[in-house]
Amino acid sequence: MNFYPNERVALFIDGANLYATAKALGFDIDYKRLLNLFREPARLIRALYYTALAEDQEYSSIRPLIDWLDYNGYTMITKPTKEFTDASGRRKIKGNMDIELAVHAMQLAEHLDHVVLFSGDGDFRSLVEALQNAGKRVTVVSTLRTQPPMIADELRRQADEFIDIAHLESKIRRDPVMRQNRPRPDDDYEDEGDLDYDAEDDDLVEI
Repeated sequence: MNFYPNERVALFIDGANLYATAKALGFDIDYKRLLNLFREPARLIRALYYTALAEDQEYSSIRPLIDWLDYNGYTMITKPTKEFTDASGRRKIKGNMDIELAVHAMQLAEHLDHVVLFSGDGDFRSLVEALQNAGKRVTVVSTLRTQPPMIADELRRQADEFIDIAHLESKIRRDPVMRQNRPRPDDDYEDEGDLDYDAEDDDLVEI
């Protein structure tokens, strides 16, 4: 990773996209380790995590994760999902957070030197270009290891640097033993397991 000691850095995490990427690569993310990884080489100003919530449900398996992140160094941005049925009769849950992420990135840009975007969504290419035009460096984190790749080619080309999350696995992978034993309360969270990510049309799909 290419960071400078005095750089002001912020992480912008597309939660559904990151979850789908890690799932496709076959590992769970330890979010505490992820945060520490980016604290070491630079000045981490903020880590923002974006996800949609099915608020009409009494319980969602993502809520423990959201609560854990909220208490452990992440800024949570959520909004309710919208349910609809597509032309093929498939029930879908729509929860796109692209606009919120883009607006916050531009609002915070003047306080940052380096933006790290955790997403492979090609719709963010224009955001990356706008941040670069404002004098910011932009790193995109996704993967080329899946078929098809999780990152859009136009986004990878636009970014100043691309980090394949597969190369970070040893540093951010969640220990399966910790998940089973749950030795501390702050380890007690689940992943976004009740929703899947449809990279083709950028929707959350109920499974």
